[in-house]
Formats: sequence, structure tokens, C-alpha cells
Amino acid sequence: MLEGTNMARMYAGRKGKSGSSKPHGETSPEWSNTDSKAITELIVDLGNAGHSSAEIGTILRDQHAVPDVRSVLGGKRIGAVLAANDIGGTYPEDMMNLMRKAVIIITHLGSGNRKDLHNKRSLELTEAKIRRLAKYYRSEGRLPAGWKYKRDQLRLMVE
Repeated sequence: MLEGTNMARMYAGRKGKSGSSKPHGETSPEWSNTDSKAITELIVDLGNAGHSSAEIGTILRDQHAVPDVRSVLGGKRIGAVLAANDIGGTYPEDMMNLMRKAVIIITHLGSGNRKDLHNKRSLELTEAKIRRLAKYYRSEGRLPAGWKYKRDQLRLMVE
């Protein structure tokens, strides 16, 4: 894979839209919440309530005046805080989202829409992304070495 490409550009014939980057800043704004212990407790509480790390980041930003969790927690990410407290699923969050998307497409194709060619291709692309992520996570040790994606067992993994 080429440096600087993403999956949207990989599967489209177009160039895709450019992404935004956070502004550089070593210090947090004066209006932000910088109490690391309170923020860690909030992350654990929200994780126990069933929120994903993306949802936790949005809640912290919008309701608790924390624009950047990593700057407050000394470089630790929300996922690292959740993992340290044994909160989270058996699969990484991005992979689980792709597996949920695949289940939705399989359900659509199975409920009388067998000839929907656009969604057949969408399912193929989604499954390719899942396999690519699985290869990465196996090399990182976050998935067992013998783990394989199987379409017939997908509903059991997601539920």
C-alpha cells in the first residue's frame, strides 16, 4: 500500500477528499478541563456504560470541555485507558464496525435483494478491509494467530 493513501481512495477511481489535521499546540486552552484523574474516571464510566472510544471522545469534547484527551493524559489514548481497565470487546473497534457493516449488507442481500450488484461489491470490499485489518492485528498480537474471517460465523462474532 502506498504511503498516504487510505481505503476510500484505494477502492475509488477518484482522488478522494483531503483530510484535516489538528492544530499544533503544546498547551491546552485555559477553558479546557485538565484534571487527568477526573477524565480517566469519566472514560472508565462511559466505557462501562457501553460507549465506544469514538463516542467517549465526542462526549468528552462536547459535554466536559476536553478538546484533546491525549494532551491531558500525557499521550495516552482513550483506547489505552479502556484496555488498562479491561473494558472493551474481544475485537478492535474499527474491525467490529466493519463486521457490523458486513452483517447489515449480508442481511440485505439475503432478504430478497440477491441481484443488488452494488451491495454485492460493497460486501466484497468490506470483507477485503476486514481481512486486511485482521492481518495487521494478527501481526500486532491483538488477534490470535490462527484467526480467520468466516462469513458464516460473522453473526456470532458481532453479537
